[in-house]
Amino acid sequence: MVTTYITGARGFIGQHLARSLAAAGHTVAGVGHGNWPEREACANGARYWLNGEILPGNLQLLQRAVGLPEYVIHLAGGSSVGSAITNPREDFFRTVVTTAELLDWLRIEAPDAKLLVVSSAAVYGSGHTGQIPEDAESHPFSPYGYHKRVMEDLCRSYAASYGQRAVIARLFSVYGSGLKKQLLWDLCSRLASGVDPLVLSGSGDELRDWTDVRDVVSALQTLLELADASVPAFNVGTGRGSTVREIATLVRDCWFEPGRPAVSLQFSGESRAGDPFSMIARPDRLHSVGFRWHVELREGLANYLAWFRQSSER
Repeated sequence: MVTTYITGARGFIGQHLARSLAAAGHTVAGVGHGNWPEREACANGARYWLNGEILPGNLQLLQRAVGLPEYVIHLAGGSSVGSAITNPREDFFRTVVTTAELLDWLRIEAPDAKLLVVSSAAVYGSGHTGQIPEDAESHPFSPYGYHKRVMEDLCRSYAASYGQRAVIARLFSVYGSGLKKQLLWDLCSRLASGVDPLVLSGSGDELRDWTDVRDVVSALQTLLELADASVPAFNVGTGRGSTVREIATLVRDCWFEPGRPAVSLQFSGESRAGDPFSMIARPDRLHSVGFRWHVELREGLANYLAWFRQSSER
């Protein structure tokens, strides 16, 4: 069987990915933050889970448990622009230092492993309009984006110096069942509480490229085999932008039964620091390797609402 390590396997994307890889025949081992009982971890595809930092000793424990990896997927790191702005030092350690530790362990212990590094569209920063290609200028707008860019550069450094095979996936706005933060979680939580009017930050015209986690997982699995010493980077986005107002309206209208009065939506006009106005992928490079998106936005949002209601009833 193929052995795959996932850093951050207990996270939102990590759990979806672990289940999918396990179903495809991978032996999955994970390391990251949080208590994950063995029974629950196994049910989510992770044969072995280690609650701890990404350090050589902990990676050695994964090796003892399941053997050396053929693939490593690096999902661990800072996951919030707001948190990075509030505590940039912590974000640096979670994103940059963990990557350095992982790369050096691979250099010594598993130099033939293929590495998939999950980065973010935040490396592009602000000032972009329309679709953003992978070779666009990088002007990060927050510590979060800067740290993701340093993470990518570390991978290129190890590839150039030691032949490390790696591939970079720059994610756009990922959503789906299990996501308990960001816009959709906030919208559903406030709708469930009966707030009216529902006031959101920003103008409502901010553009984002929304990607269902099920498609994202498929894209990541496609990219695994493309790890190379040239360290190619791929945008993982649909190429279609939707405004925050459009998303909020769709969620609100799906929330209420037909004929039932809906709450009103309002926008404060105040934008959060570190948030670019427009982030839409140019997905040509991903399409060139045969990947296609399958989950339409309305279907994905309906699935998220169904998950939210089900999880709220437990």
